Amino acid sequence: MNLKIVIRGETDTDVNAITEVTVAAFKTLEISNHTEQFIIVALRAAKALTISLVAEVDGGRMIGHIAFSPVVISDGTRNWYGIGPVSVLPEYQRQGIGKALIQEGMSRLKDMNAQGCCLVGHPDYYRKFGFKNMPELVFEGVPQEVFFALPFGGHTPHGAVTFHDGFKADG
Repeated sequence: MNLKIVIRGETDTDVNAITEVTVAAFKTLEISNHTEQFIIVALRAAKALTISLVAEVDGGRMIGHIAFSPVVISDGTRNWYGIGPVSVLPEYQRQGIGKALIQEGMSRLKDMNAQGCCLVGHPDYYRKFGFKNMPELVFEGVPQEVFFALPFGGHTPHGAVTFHDGFKADG
């Protein structure tokens, strides 16, 4: 399928569609606690959605979303961000939409002079973007093999990463 995908920033009118896409994207994933939509709402309410992008096809049908929010690193390193959730409607998965959202979001982070980003995700997928397991960075309570980081410059922080409190939202 050769889709014409438009990626743009979230607007106020996108909120309900983002929730629908997120619920659908995670509905059948066994690794999910099915709280992803609540996380996005909490990040938005806290004004912690640094970047929120949507993917559209067919004249405006929303099929994907990605969120980026600030993280705190215990060594005091600043300007690092967390990626997630990343959502693509099931019928559009494995067609490059997630990849396009991630690449556009990381490009925008770099334009903001971000120093790097991190995430919890599937090892085979995120390594394609240059993300690595970095023993010097930990996300407590999460196995190292599913926690990834990507420094944008020469400095790799050392310490514990804390995602925004919005990630604790459960409804």
